Amino acid sequence: MKTSVVIGGNFAGMTAALELKRKGKDQQRVIMIDKSPLFLFIPSLIWVPFGRREVKDISFRKDEILKKKGVEFMQAEALKVDTELQIVQTTKGDVHYDDLVVATGPKVKYDVAPGVEKYAHYVGTPNGAMKIRKALEEFKKNPGPIVIGATQNAGCMGAAYEFLFNIEKWLREQNIRKKVDLYWITPETFLGHFGIDGIKGGETMLKSFMKMFNIHYRTEVGVEEVMENKVKLSSGEELPSSFTMLMPPFIGVDFVQNSPGLKATAAGYIPVTDDYRHVTLPNVWAAGIAVDVKLPFEPGKVPFSGPKTGYPSDETGKIVAENIIRVQQGKNELKKKGWGKIPGICIMDAGKKEVIILSDKLFKPRKFAIMIPNIFYDFNKVLFEKYFLWKTKHGYSRLP
Repeated sequence: MKTSVVIGGNFAGMTAALELKRKGKDQQRVIMIDKSPLFLFIPSLIWVPFGRREVKDISFRKDEILKKKGVEFMQAEALKVDTELQIVQTTKGDVHYDDLVVATGPKVKYDVAPGVEKYAHYVGTPNGAMKIRKALEEFKKNPGPIVIGATQNAGCMGAAYEFLFNIEKWLREQNIRKKVDLYWITPETFLGHFGIDGIKGGETMLKSFMKMFNIHYRTEVGVEEVMENKVKLSSGEELPSSFTMLMPPFIGVDFVQNSPGLKATAAGYIPVTDDYRHVTLPNVWAAGIAVDVKLPFEPGKVPFSGPKTGYPSDETGKIVAENIIRVQQGKNELKKKGWGKIPGICIMDAGKKEVIILSDKLFKPRKFAIMIPNIFYDFNKVLFEKYFLWKTKHGYSRLP
């Protein structure tokens, strides 16, 4: 029996662990190490500040599901790995592996600019989303300007766009929209770049959204400093702000940074080939946000990154599991699908409206790419949430 250890247990880690056990059966011992026993459907966090979802609605116990499927769950913090001895050191002891899957997700780089951590909100964690809910209740009493966006080096622009349109809708529902100047700031070279070099018609569509919702926007700007009542931009402009929500950059987690044997990039990501196998360590694999992704385009005067969303994370988890099994069976041919060649499948919420984004590849060159607006209701966004929660709660990792 071979032992595969999976570090991290959300989109990529959960899929990789379940698929490893499903495909390897009795020949595969799978251990997941994660600090939390909960699975969180991160895309729906944008609804939590506005009361459309509670955190309990989008999370559930993953340890129980894993146990039913034969995966061992170790609730502990992975501290570092010795890649020569093939041992992961955790807060609850050492774990030996034959194959290691790094699916650790991101660490948020709040120190990207002074004041970001202290004065700007971040919607990407349950705690951050609930803090925003509380802050907005206070904001209603004394409305003022709002700044929403992404900082330099950020890659998760899509979630920031979603939050922007949701807060615009919330302002209208609270009957205070006319009292609020709403600003969007982004390092993107144009609206709708999304870190994927855009999709035909996307810039025009988003410009029309900004005009329709009366949102002021600034492209190709970074954040110099966030203060209590304003945001200083790299362009020299200062925007007044009574409420600020920014998406900072992601970097590799401490586990990766503390493990020199992983030979990670300066940002803390795992260098892999198109089969998600480490470039020099044949029994180390990476999936999801932990993967080092090379951008096929040059950002403009302000640096930014590419997106590492749920669908590619899920896909890479499947590819890693398949390839580990193939290697253990003595097969030489591995499944290959580089990050940029994974199809682009995304539904961007726009405040009970949505934009469906589909492409045959995440990065150019593409044969097919389209953005379809649905101005009536975010039906598909809700349906996708319900489907993914259902399939994950039942351990149906094989499903798309």
